[in-house]
Amino acid sequence: MKRYMIPCLLLVLLAACAESRSGNVYTRDQARTAMNVSYGRVIQVNQVQIEGTKSVVGPLAGGAAGAAVGSTIGGGTGKTVAVVLGGLAGAAGGAVAEEQITKKNGLEITVQMNNGDRTVIVQEADEPFSMGDAVRIIKGPDGSARVRH
Repeated sequence: MKRYMIPCLLLVLLAACAESRSGNVYTRDQARTAMNVSYGRVIQVNQVQIEGTKSVVGPLAGGAAGAAVGSTIGGGTGKTVAVVLGGLAGAAGGAVAEEQITKKNGLEITVQMNNGDRTVIVQEADEPFSMGDAVRIIKGPDGSARVRH
């Protein structure tokens, strides 16, 4: 049981460290950076799915867990084969698990700007938006943008 704890803890830590796409979260680099603000009204809101992270952490953790399970099977050449196959199966499972754990519900928000332009921004669905809401579009020099009330 102890051999499974480290890979499982790695997956939990991965989920906790997943990059946020929230309109309420700023990166360290965005702090104390001047940003442009535009104003408008929400004209459409669609629910979307923001894909999960695809890094090496999930496959590594899954591969380690799979190899650990494989090492408990058989002996000699059979054990080696079990470790390799367990590692490969675990890596594939870890990749899928990582993406599923880190995916987020999002909103595709279409805004009619006060100057007549329209813009669409996708961000996490952690703040409700409805048609007709007066909003601010905050654009950073790095190209990031967010919708805020």
